[in-house]
Order: sequence, then C-alpha cells, then structure tokens
Amino acid sequence: MGRSAPHEIVERALELSRADGCVVIADEESSANLRWARNALTTNGVTRGRTLTVIATVDGARGTAAGVVSQGAVTAAELEPLVRAAEAAARQAEPAEDAEPLVAGVAPDAAFTAPPAETSAEVFGAFAPALGEAFAAARSGGRELYGFAQHTLVSHYLGTSTGLRLRHDQPTGTLELNAKSPDGTRSAWSGAATRDFTDVDPLALDGELARRLGWAERRIELPAGRYETLLPPSAVADLLIYQYWQSTAREAAEGRTVFSAPGGGTRIGERLSPLPVSLRSDPREPGLEAAPFALAHASGDGSSVFDNGLPLEPVEWIRDGVLERLVTTRHTARLTGLPSAPMVDNLVLDAGGTRSVEELVADTERGLLLTCLWYIREVDPATLLLTGLTRDGVYLVEHGEVTGAVNNFRFNESPVALLARATEAGRTERTLPREWNDWFTRTAAPALRIPDFNMSSVSPGV
Repeated sequence: MGRSAPHEIVERALELSRADGCVVIADEESSANLRWARNALTTNGVTRGRTLTVIATVDGARGTAAGVVSQGAVTAAELEPLVRAAEAAARQAEPAEDAEPLVAGVAPDAAFTAPPAETSAEVFGAFAPALGEAFAAARSGGRELYGFAQHTLVSHYLGTSTGLRLRHDQPTGTLELNAKSPDGTRSAWSGAATRDFTDVDPLALDGELARRLGWAERRIELPAGRYETLLPPSAVADLLIYQYWQSTAREAAEGRTVFSAPGGGTRIGERLSPLPVSLRSDPREPGLEAAPFALAHASGDGSSVFDNGLPLEPVEWIRDGVLERLVTTRHTARLTGLPSAPMVDNLVLDAGGTRSVEELVADTERGLLLTCLWYIREVDPATLLLTGLTRDGVYLVEHGEVTGAVNNFRFNESPVALLARATEAGRTERTLPREWNDWFTRTAAPALRIPDFNMSSVSPGV
C-alpha cells in the first residue's frame, strides 16, 4: 500500500469489513530533526511512516464488543488480514463496557482525499543559521550547548461505517537546549514548543542559559524543607498535565481520585483555588490548535473508541477557581449524569496575572526559583500526591535577586493542593513541559508562587 493515498487505504479497509461497525484511522507521519553536542551539529534526518488502526465492533445478545488492531507500514497483502484480525478480536472479546453507537451525522471533510501534509528539513531554514550563531556565542562564552530540535507533522484520516470522513493535520515542534560548563558541574535547560520553528530564537535562549550558568558560579547547600518557591511555566505545565490526565469523571464518581467528594459524587462546584484560575482546553486555541474531533486508538479511562469523530468544543475544566468539568466520554457521561466532555489535546492555565518570572523574582524576599521538574511519579491517587526531582538549576532568590544556585531536591506535592495554596500567578505563556513533552506539548501556563513548596529530601546531581 506504499503508493496508495491514505484516504484510499481507509476506504478499502471499510469495504473489506464484515463487522457490524468499523472505524479506520490512518496516521501519516513525517518528521525532521537536528541534534547537537558541544556546540556542533551531530546528526540530522527526515523520517516518514504510516500506521493503520482498524476498530471492529460486533453486536451480540449481551452487548457490543470491540476489537482493535494497529500496524505500521501495511502492505496491500496485509490489509485484509489486518481487518480480519480486528474482527476476530472483537468476536473473542467480552462486550465493551464503554459501548455506544458509532458517531454519525458529522459532515465530511472536503480535504479528506487530499494528500497528507509533510514536513522536511526546510522547516529549519531560518532556525539552523540562528542555531549556528548560538554555537558561536556559546564557544566565545566558554560554555557547551547540547540538545535537539524535532518537527513532526501527522495527517490523521478517520473513516467509519457510519459515514464519517474526517481529517486533521497536526504539526508539533519541540526544542530542548542544554548549556553546560566545560567541567560538567553546572547545567541549565530551556525548551520551547512551536508549530513551525519560525517563532523560536535559539540565540536568545542561549543568552538566558548563559545568565543561569553565571548564577550557578556561586553554590549554596540547603537542607530539605518547605520553601517559598517560584514554579516557572514549564514546571506548572508538567504538574497540570498530570492532573488533567487524572481528572476522569467515572473514577471521581466512584471515589477513587482527588476529585471524589467525601460521601460520594464528585467535587464539581467546589472551589479549588483562591486565585481566579481558569484551566481550559480548546481545539482552536491560537498557536495550540489540536484535532477538533475525538481520535481514540484505544479505550481508556478518558477515551473511548466508540467516540471517534465526536466533535470537540471549548471546555473550562476550572473556572474562576471552581471545578466545573471532568473528562467524560459519552459512556461515562451517561453513567455519572455529567455533561460529555472528551479530552482535548491542549491545556491552558490562566489566573489573570500579568507579571513575568523576572518581575516575580524581583518581588521575592527569600525563596527558590526552579527551572523544571523531572521523573514525576504518582504516590497517592486519593490526593494526587506526586513525587519527582528538580533539574538543571535551582536558584536562591534573596532580596529580589538571584544570588546563587542550590542543590537539587526531591519534591512531594499535589498539583491540586498547589492550586489551593498558590498566592500569585504570573502571565500565561506558551511553554514546553520537560517531563511530558513526548506525549503532550500544546500547553500555556503562568509561573506560580507557592509559599511552602515541599522539598522532601536533597537530591544529588546537576
């Protein structure tokens, strides 16, 4: 099927289906990347690939079962066996708990039959020369730059036996830049998310990293404890993404998450923060555009293969500090009585602040300024207690100025508890989460001031 257009593969798979219902998703992906170390490019390349997912549904006396099979690089000879495998999986499966009628009645996308969008090395046309300037600046400043840039473009083609023919092109760009002292004792990180690399300035990022390495020339050892802490947008995004993933309605209604109400039900309607916090998702958010319809390659706590093609609308998860919505599929909406609110592939936190991180630092008597968080893991789902590490720069702020770098810490905190205790938020800006950017990149968040962030133990490393 290498020369077949994606929409043709979808149509052929639907024609081959003998199941009661069928959903076919063709993901056509191209990716370009640059990698560098010690102020010099090391590798670059362009890749292309295709993955086909077939979802067969089979009706039975006890309900509807679903079988899901995905495969990359499907050939013409492999297409029918793939469809039959999905059907066989459905016939062998128990009825699906999340079964709902397949989505119908959505107008077809006029671009469904158009060729897939593709990226290439040309996406770095302006970025690469600027990166060379950053290398030169770093060499002259006695520091070493490491990192990578990647741009991926995925064209999703969705077809169903109920007549849906939808398509979405999703560009995703990420830049991660590390600056290190030649002896490796000092390290600073910065990252950026972008759709096309026209809005990324590596020279400016290098300048910021140089400033942080300068701060780290003075080293201060601090013990574990609770500190007033400024969480930058990247760290805030990492924490709120995990909260978003765990904000599913059914689990909350069953008493299994931080969003469960004592005695039963959910915490919807409860104030979570004294700040005017808005946490929202919108597939048409400028600069963070995402698929405007549900794309589910498998069913899980927050998604259902039966919802494929369901139109997505803007949703406020938290409004003015109050919990408004939880993630619901059509099935969990019916179970809980809550409005349907499928997950959208972006997240924006805004608390009305207007000040930059630098302005927050200038108004800090004594506290810590973090760079990013790393190795985040869940400790307790009932409180959404997370643990993890600081990385690539924790700085001491005294009398409104950064006075040096301190040791790294392990932290223990819940993002829900942090929202409840935050005393100030900066301005919202697009940011790249450090921990979760392999899975979730379309985020915007402010810096948050936490009066008593729990650094539970000292951690080695830079």
